[in-house]
Amino acid sequence: MEAYRPCSLPEALALRAEHPEALPVAGGTDLMVAINFRRLAPTALLDLSRVAELSGWSREDGRYRLGAGMTFAQIGRELGQLTALAEASRTVGSPQIRNRATIGGNLQTASPAGDSLPVLAAYDARVILASASGRRELPVGEFLVGPKRTSLRGDELIVAVEFAAPAGAGTFAKVGPRSAMVIAVAGVCLQLDERRRAVRLALGSVGATILRAPEAERYAEEQLAWADAQATLGEAELAEFGHRAAAAATPIDDVRGSAAYRRHVVEQLSRRLLGRMLAERGQT
Repeated sequence: MEAYRPCSLPEALALRAEHPEALPVAGGTDLMVAINFRRLAPTALLDLSRVAELSGWSREDGRYRLGAGMTFAQIGRELGQLTALAEASRTVGSPQIRNRATIGGNLQTASPAGDSLPVLAAYDARVILASASGRRELPVGEFLVGPKRTSLRGDELIVAVEFAAPAGAGTFAKVGPRSAMVIAVAGVCLQLDERRRAVRLALGSVGATILRAPEAERYAEEQLAWADAQATLGEAELAEFGHRAAAAATPIDDVRGSAAYRRHVVEQLSRRLLGRMLAERGQT
């Protein structure tokens, strides 16, 4: 197996164009598992761990930019103000995994159970891609096209992800067969946008890719008294929100849970998260 170790983004893009068979790797927490279990047998690897342009984050004009090489440990430690993303980051694997796993790797793996992906969908994030011939950006919903399938071209690398700073409370929760180091049976990200008076609800591990729940979003937007921070919703309204969230799920039965159970989890998590967020909204 060949290994290429660029030290800059231009060098990495040139190597990507010259060696399209080389699989990009940064933390390796997904890729190396696949190689060890002989699900992949690459002839070459493109090690991006030394490319400084892929690390770190910035905020400018109300928008965040996270380099694809940011680890989940960094996100949890440095971006606590992005509540939903920080919560999701802290649920990824073990501390050792979080020290290596990157947000770009989560995007490239494109697992429906990727913990950061519902948050990026709820943030209306855009994925920044680059090749030796130029750059382009895609909404995360267009970048993720199916289970472990993306719109990434053979000569491109994921450079960063960008999104507007959330203008309201957000949260993430998932359910699995144990309380830590678990692949989600179902995950939910709920984000309020006080500026636009919008609700964003994204679901993970209950479809072929990350799903939004537009009917549930519209229902909550219509029911909320946005001008009154003390306003909450009754149990009937919260239950209807949860019901509409579950209706957006398209899960399957597998070894981690049945489709019916996954819908139940989405319904209950969505209802509880919205109720909790509205209660906390009234206390701030």
